[in-house]
Parts: sequence; C-alpha cells; structure tokens
Amino acid sequence: MNDLCRHLAPITAEAWAAIDDEARDALRLTLASRKVADFLGPLGWEASAVGLGRTAPLQAAPGQGVSAALRQVQPLVELGVPFALARAELEAVARGARDPDLQPVRDAARAIALAEDRVVFSGYAEAGITGICQAAAAAALTITEDYERYPGVVARALAQLREQGVQGPYAIALGPRCYTGLTRTTTDAGFPVIQHVERLLDGPVIWAPGVDGAVVLSLRGGDFELTVGRDLSVGYRGHTASTVEFYIEESLTFRMLAEEAAVPLVYGAAPAGS
Repeated sequence: MNDLCRHLAPITAEAWAAIDDEARDALRLTLASRKVADFLGPLGWEASAVGLGRTAPLQAAPGQGVSAALRQVQPLVELGVPFALARAELEAVARGARDPDLQPVRDAARAIALAEDRVVFSGYAEAGITGICQAAAAAALTITEDYERYPGVVARALAQLREQGVQGPYAIALGPRCYTGLTRTTTDAGFPVIQHVERLLDGPVIWAPGVDGAVVLSLRGGDFELTVGRDLSVGYRGHTASTVEFYIEESLTFRMLAEEAAVPLVYGAAPAGS
C-alpha cells in the first residue's frame, strides 16, 4: 500500500497498464525540459528540499561565544492534475478492447508536462524557482516572424555562448510558433530553413510546446538542474457507479546553475543593451 492508492481502484491490471501507457506516450511527446536539464532523482515522495550548499547567519546566538547559521534549501513543489475515466471504457480494456477512450489521460499528462516545462523554462515565482529564460534574460536576442532570418539569429546566439566560454554541444528548444514557422519556411532556393538551423548546431532541435519563443543552450552538463522527488505517477482518487477518478502528480524543483549557458530568443523588442 502507498499513498497513490492504486490497489484500491476498481479496475484490472490491464486497465492500469493502458492508462500508464497512454500517460507515458503523452509525456514523452510533450516534455522538453528533461532533454536539456540534468535530471536528479527520483528522490522519492518523502524528499522535501534540495540543499544549496549555502548558509545565512542568524542574529541571535544560542550561547555566549557561539555563532549560528541556517543552511539554505530550495523546497520541492508538488504538481497534480485530476482526471476521470468512464468505467465502461476501463471494463472494455479488460475484455480486450483495443480502442478505449482514454483521452482524459492524455489531456492530464500533457497538462502536467507543459507545467513542468514552464517551471523550467519560464520559472515559478511562488515556488521560488527561476527559469532558464528568466535567468538568461539579459542575453536575449529578438526574433520576428520573418523566419528566413532565424539562422542569422541562431548564429549570433551561438557566438554569444562561445564568447562566454560555454562549450557545446548546443541545442535549440523551439516553442510552437517558432517550430511551425521554421518547418513551413523555405529559402528562395527551396531549402527548408529549419535545416539551416540544424546545421549550425551540433545538438538537437527540440519541439518545446511549453516555451514562448525559443532558447539556444548548451548541453555540456552542469548548467541546468531538474530535481524530482516523485516522478510523474498516476494515482487513484475515488469512483462512482459510472466513472473512476484519478490524478497524475510529481514533485520537483529547478535550479539555474550557469546563466551564461543559455540565450533566449524572444518575440518583440530586444532588452536594453542586447
């Protein structure tokens, strides 16, 4: 028994396997953060914080001649998305149906994957998390919807990384608008622009639906740290005569360890000094 309460759900092992497979496929398709960040974990549901290796001095001493300092930590945040499935569809799985309606599983998995990516790339102030694009905002370059100019912008971003002493391999995470624009645009000679971008990098072009714009970054390691307590898991919440209620959850935090290792590409006016 554990707190996910999967053993209490009125469904078969086959139905659980179908749910897990659907969630896994949606997560693999959507998640981009785990393709660029160092992944630490899973540390378990009981993990609550990450030590930062720093201390803050305390003003009140516990005794004469004694100093005191409080160790600094960054807490993990819990993310969860509820969903429900029709019992008729779950029973159909047990009878061997190969086309059950499990769309709510996919929707929930996509929602939590997008949330994780937004935490990593854009930050989450209420959880004390600074994202990649926030931390590297001073280095941001401007992009427009003139997608033929993207190779030049990417080349500038790579030059900035190298000037900062940041080694490759390099990758680019493309938000939906950027990815669609680049894949649809060709040069006057009919050559896909996205292939120009790929040739500039020695790493992957990543579809990142949780990113607004794009970000060029290093995959050398040690720059972006995603720590997970409980990895993405599906649990049971309750049921009625017609539906079974589930949820998908995880606990995580993110740390940007090297601001110079990323260059955001943002729509709109460039930051001052860029």
